[in-house]
Amino acid sequence: MDKNILQQRTRRFNVDIILFCSNFPKSAAGFELAKQLIRSAGSVGANYRAALRAKSKADFIYKIKVVLEEADESFYWLEVVNESGLMKDSQLEKLLDEANQLTAIFSAIDKTTKRNMVSENPKSPNPKS
Repeated sequence: MDKNILQQRTRRFNVDIILFCSNFPKSAAGFELAKQLIRSAGSVGANYRAALRAKSKADFIYKIKVVLEEADESFYWLEVVNESGLMKDSQLEKLLDEANQLTAIFSAIDKTTKRNMVSENPKSPNPKS
């Protein structure tokens, strides 16, 4: 996937999450879930931008792992929102799907980059998983 499209997509995901969370109930659970979800979704895009400015392939792999963890965490919080019944919103299914897709994309980027790094330098040890 083109890096510019992926940057736009991760930023859109963050904005969509912010808008979605603005409708959460004004309760302790609503505030806590919104805070967790907004932070993890924002971290996806911010850390992807940082990965694109990595100093080396090893640095890129490390930063992509962070992006992958944050995308998966966003998916987790969306599942919690769904299972708790906190929000009944048509946007939820779309956000769950996008978080799942972003997790899959960054997982594939991580695996491909590691594989390419090893094939470019077969004598070097495998990068940490």
